[in-house]
Amino acid sequence: MTVHLKDIAAYTGVSIKTVSNVVNGNFEHVGPETRALVLEAIKKLNYKPNVAARRLRNAQVSVLAFAFPDLSNPYFAEVAHAIIETASAMNYTVLLDYTFAQRDKELAILTGMSPHMLDGVILDSHTLDVESIAQNQSQGPIVLLGERLFGTPFDHVFIDNTEAAYVATKHLIDLGKRRIAAIGVQQALNEAPSLRLQGYKKALEEANLLLDSSLLVTGGFWHRADGARAMRDLLNRERASLPDAVFCFNDLMALGAMSAIHEAGYRIPEDIAVIGIDDIEDGRYATPALSTVEPDKQEIARLAVTLLIERIKGQRTQPPESILVPFRLQARASTLGR
Repeated sequence: MTVHLKDIAAYTGVSIKTVSNVVNGNFEHVGPETRALVLEAIKKLNYKPNVAARRLRNAQVSVLAFAFPDLSNPYFAEVAHAIIETASAMNYTVLLDYTFAQRDKELAILTGMSPHMLDGVILDSHTLDVESIAQNQSQGPIVLLGERLFGTPFDHVFIDNTEAAYVATKHLIDLGKRRIAAIGVQQALNEAPSLRLQGYKKALEEANLLLDSSLLVTGGFWHRADGARAMRDLLNRERASLPDAVFCFNDLMALGAMSAIHEAGYRIPEDIAVIGIDDIEDGRYATPALSTVEPDKQEIARLAVTLLIERIKGQRTQPPESILVPFRLQARASTLGR
C-alpha cells in the first residue's frame, strides 16, 4: 500500500503543509515536537518519497486555477471568462474549480488534494481564514479576490464595496427618491453585505434621511428568487409604507425584484426605481435595462493573473499588496426611465 502525505497528516493530526515541510527539510516553520512526531510517523508508516513526482511537481506546468463559490451567478462566470482570456494571452491555461462556498472544497484546491497540478491559485474564498490558507498552501502562490481576508500575507484584488454601495444609493437620492429599500442585508456568505450596508447608510446619513429598518430586507443567497421573494415582502405592505426605490446588493437580486414589481403591476422606475451592483450582462438586456455599479472585471482579471504569474516566476518579490479596482455607475432605464 502506497503511503501519501495526506496519510501521514491524518495519522499525526497535523496539516499536509506541515508534513510537506518536514519531508522537504523546511524545519524553520515546524517546531521540534511536531517535527519529531512527523518523522516518527514517516518511519512507522514506511513512507517513501516519489522522487520523480516531486521533480515533476516542482516544474512549472503553465496551469492556474480559479476557485470561486457560485457557478450559477453570472458575475463569477464573467470574471472567470476575463481571467481565462488574460491568462491565455500569457500562455497559461486556467482550470475552474467550483467550491460551493464549502470549506473542504476550498481547502482541496490549496492542499493539492485536487487531482490537478497547478502553478498557482486565484481564490475567492467564502469560508477560510488567513491561518487556514497559510497552513494548507501547497499549490504554489495565491492571489485572493473578493470581500474577505483584508490585510492578509497574500496579494488581494477587490473593489471598495462600501463606496460602491454609497454611489448606488446616492444615485437614487439624487433622483429624488426618499424611501429607499435595501435587499441583501445579513444573510450571505461573506463580508459584502455589511460593507454594502455601510455604504447605503452613509448615503442616507449624508442626505439627512432617517434609516427605516423596515426597509432592510434579507436576500438569502443573493439569487434571483431571493430578490423576488424580498421584493414581494416589501410590496405586501400598506401602500403608504412602500419604497419608491430599491438598492439590491447584487444584480441577480435586482432582476428578481424587478420581476416581482412587474408582477404586482407597478412601473419601473416611475413607481419604484431599482439599482444593483455587478453589471452582469443579463441586466443590460432586462426590461427596463438595469442601472448598476460596474466593477472593472477586466482589470480584476488582469491584476489577478499578472500578480500570480509574477509570483510564480519569481519576478515579484516585494511584500503582498492589497489593490483596489475601480468601478463606475452605469445609470440606465431602471432608474432614469426610457
